[in-house]
Amino acid sequence: MHFPILSILIFIPLLTGMALLLLPNRLKPYSRWIALSSSVIMMVLALWVYFGYDVISGGYQFQEQYPWVPALGITYHVGVDGISVPMVLLLGLVVLSGVVVSWKVEDRPAEFFSFIMFLGASVLGVFTSLDLFQLFFFFEITVFPKYLMIILWGYPKTREYGGMKLTLYLFLGSVVALVGALALYFGSGLHTFDLIALEKAGLSTEFQRMWFPFIFLGFGILGGIFPFHSWAPDGHVAAPTAVSMLLAGVEMKVGAFSALRVAIMLMPEGARIWAPLILGLGTVNVVYGAFIALIQRDFKYVIGFSSVSHMGLVMLGFAALNQEGLTGAGVQMFSHGVMTALFFAIVGMVYDRTHTRELGKLGGLFRKMPLAAIGFIVAGLVSMGMPGFSGFVAEFPIFMGVWKAAPLVAVIAILGVIITAAYILLVVRRVFFGELPPEYEQSVGDVPLRDKLVIVGLSAVMIAIGWFPSLIVPMVQSGVRYILALLGGA
Repeated sequence: MHFPILSILIFIPLLTGMALLLLPNRLKPYSRWIALSSSVIMMVLALWVYFGYDVISGGYQFQEQYPWVPALGITYHVGVDGISVPMVLLLGLVVLSGVVVSWKVEDRPAEFFSFIMFLGASVLGVFTSLDLFQLFFFFEITVFPKYLMIILWGYPKTREYGGMKLTLYLFLGSVVALVGALALYFGSGLHTFDLIALEKAGLSTEFQRMWFPFIFLGFGILGGIFPFHSWAPDGHVAAPTAVSMLLAGVEMKVGAFSALRVAIMLMPEGARIWAPLILGLGTVNVVYGAFIALIQRDFKYVIGFSSVSHMGLVMLGFAALNQEGLTGAGVQMFSHGVMTALFFAIVGMVYDRTHTRELGKLGGLFRKMPLAAIGFIVAGLVSMGMPGFSGFVAEFPIFMGVWKAAPLVAVIAILGVIITAAYILLVVRRVFFGELPPEYEQSVGDVPLRDKLVIVGLSAVMIAIGWFPSLIVPMVQSGVRYILALLGGA
């Protein structure tokens, strides 16, 4: 029996979160160190999985399977493929970065860091689940820590509204997807939740036509798919910095990943039938999200709607149902996760020093926070899909795949890239260049070393993938080959 690395990865943050909640008062000041230690271990194990995955062999690796509720066909079954391995690494990066940038949280730090750990465990559970019931189990337990963190530590003016809106939308998506999952369980005739068995169930075309939209749109709500996207900017804006990083960086990927793993991979014929609708909705995501980001006056809302726009590219890649589109979507999920984590981290650093997010009240901050400005520019170049950065490696194959599937959609979606360049350049000019407001001359200082390490680390990842796509593309392609086999060699 091989080393149960995936189970250890899941249970380390879970046990850390429980331990933090049970800490006696005299030890609570050390909670951030406990969380940091746990997140470093998670990062090391995520790197172990990433570099230990055999790209040539492909398929599901590091599998573990144990009976859970045998009478109902439920097992504890984990494993990773070429699509989910980068997601595991992304989670490690974002949790570690979120803990570091939240270092100065003084209000109930033990509870704050425990909820970050619970979020990390639940997301890892989704990315590694090969049992549909288990995937839903972890998918659902993400809701409560998110809601509590937003209403307890979020932006005072909008935290109750943002937290409640996010929770209700995600519950709606869960219920819709659950209906589809139950249809799979009974309709397959296998009475099992094992995803590998369900891939081979041979579901009828009519069954797939009927139930595919339930699962894809149900999970797609968490991915920010139009018209169920509005929870995302409101939830991101209301959340504290670390939660915004997790929500945009990994939680939206949970929705997209689940839609791919359950809807497309289990019902490939349904995917073909409904692909035109997904292409249409994804295009609206890309263009509408970019236009709305362009007119925002709140720094954080710009990034919130930018996330909606860029997740539309992931949906377009999925709906292309070809090698280029799916490969680009897989890389885009990772690239966008790192990019938005850096974006939201820098927005938090600016807000902590200026106590405002209004673009009209900011300016000239390059003089005070030069590395933060450079980090934001790097993330902006990634967002714009510029060559030499991970965004180009992700977006170029997406547009290639969409062009093969529907050239007109590719032409329309390209508008989103142009508008993205416009709002990124406007934000960079308004926040970091121009005149520094007089009130910030003395009150605003540079970011501390720990924040600089986060900026440099996340920037380095995006630049490394831009210059060396072989770090991630072959791995994603190994996962895509398996999906294409399920699609019949599309």
